[in-house]
Amino acid sequence: MELINEDSPRRALAGVRVGKNVKFFNFVNAYGCEIGDNTKVGSFVEIQRNARIGRNCKVSSHTFICEGVVVEDEVFIGHNVSFINDKLPRAANADGTLKTDADWKVQGTLVRRGASIGTGSTILCGVTIGRDAVVGAGSVVTRDVPDGATVAGNPARPLSRKPKA
Repeated sequence: MELINEDSPRRALAGVRVGKNVKFFNFVNAYGCEIGDNTKVGSFVEIQRNARIGRNCKVSSHTFICEGVVVEDEVFIGHNVSFINDKLPRAANADGTLKTDADWKVQGTLVRRGASIGTGSTILCGVTIGRDAVVGAGSVVTRDVPDGATVAGNPARPLSRKPKA
């Protein structure tokens, strides 16, 4: 593990399982997660507990990877990408009490090997972004993206698909 800026607080990496040659840039907040070999994590990124990032990935600055997200190997995540893990977020229960972890269930997201997610995209929970798929910048992914597909827009819609070999 290499911290690019020694001013970054090391305590922000508590409980993180880190592979070999992982690089963290300034002000990363990662806790209770797993990050694979040779991955680069940009400045101002948050990776929450129970999230997994594979090997040889690039996570660009200002990205939020929440609990329940699994990113396989060789994935590119652009700047300011946000993942969501709750389809019906609420602050309080029907009786007015503040919700706790016991009041909701994480809905996971899977990003398959070799996928690329463009800058400023939002990835809703419960979806899979397929192997070698491309999500265009600024897209909102609301449903699964097939292997090799290119999607863009709000909601993200297919633009093209690589032919099968």
